[in-house]
Amino acid sequence: MRRKVCVITGTRAEYGLLRWLMEEIRASAFLQLQVVAAGMHLAPEFGCTYREIERDGFILDRKVELLLSSDTPVGISKSIGIGVVGFADALQQLAPDIVVVLGDRFEILAAAIAATIARIPLAHIHGGEASEGAFDESSRHSITKMAQLHFVAAKEYRRRVIQLGEQPERVFLVGGMGVDAISRLKLLERGELESALGFSLAQRNLLVTFHPATLEGATAGKQMEELLAALGQLSDTNLILTLPNADTDGRVLIELINQFVTSHPNSRSYSSLGQLRYLSCMKHVDAVVGNSSSGLTEAPTFGRGTINIGDRQRGRLKATSVIDCEPERGAIAAAIARMYSSEFQSALASVRNPYGDGGASERITRVLETATLDGILKKRFHDLPESMA
Repeated sequence: MRRKVCVITGTRAEYGLLRWLMEEIRASAFLQLQVVAAGMHLAPEFGCTYREIERDGFILDRKVELLLSSDTPVGISKSIGIGVVGFADALQQLAPDIVVVLGDRFEILAAAIAATIARIPLAHIHGGEASEGAFDESSRHSITKMAQLHFVAAKEYRRRVIQLGEQPERVFLVGGMGVDAISRLKLLERGELESALGFSLAQRNLLVTFHPATLEGATAGKQMEELLAALGQLSDTNLILTLPNADTDGRVLIELINQFVTSHPNSRSYSSLGQLRYLSCMKHVDAVVGNSSSGLTEAPTFGRGTINIGDRQRGRLKATSVIDCEPERGAIAAAIARMYSSEFQSALASVRNPYGDGGASERITRVLETATLDGILKKRFHDLPESMA
């Protein structure tokens, strides 16, 4: 009998990373794929992106509604509670042998809680990372402690998961999922991308993705105003802006972006680009600007620069193609100018992505096929040697 593997996805970006793993699981002679879509995937406000999953040929075994029409701390907390209820029902009905989740968002925290209480083994992808400006940091490490199998992107992250008390033999170094996607997709050529966007590229182009730093109260709007003020000076540059996720204070940013696009004809905003368009944009633009993890984990593979603004991604591994700057218009403008300098541009050819060269999906699938699940729920805390403590 094939092992039932339930993959849970709550956002467009996370599905883009999971898609190729889902393909591998579906093709396996030893595994049976189950898919649960939740959160932003089901919301018209964010593009009803569950349809992208279906267009890719996957069957959604369950949908879990959990988003409230609120981006306040209270609203997000209530969404987590609703999510635990919804995931509990879905997992009871599907009865998977193992649940697979990726990352650190609140939807995934809810799924991990439900799986833990249901006594279903949990596999966690991209644990051990750091994002000190967001409460995702706490969620990620909490999910690590609930999970039995761990798939990490870099040696440093493997050490960190083990430091959290996880057994080394259950922590697998597989590389970054974003790099894996780049190696598998046939990306759009420039003309194809322009047609898909309904927007022409210029000689200079930037991809802008900025999310709230959720541990910084009431700063999201101010930081976005500073970013847009810097971008507003780039009359010779076309700007592709993606709208933020369903995070605390996210709606403030959406409103500011929409106002900016209305008054700047060299810019366009998109609620969801999907993986193909997003990575194709990354291939053809000059740099990624904002505070998305994609600027750190994927942009270096394309040899593109990244302007990483503020503290949201502080603590993550960074390639030499990443320029950190404060969320202030002058600092952002200076970082963009440095990115376009001939010295910086010439150095991009030798950039190495610290998240690997691809192959993560196959490595994870092999473990899911062969890992022993008997007795796996009873975890023993792995203490570090005293010399390392």
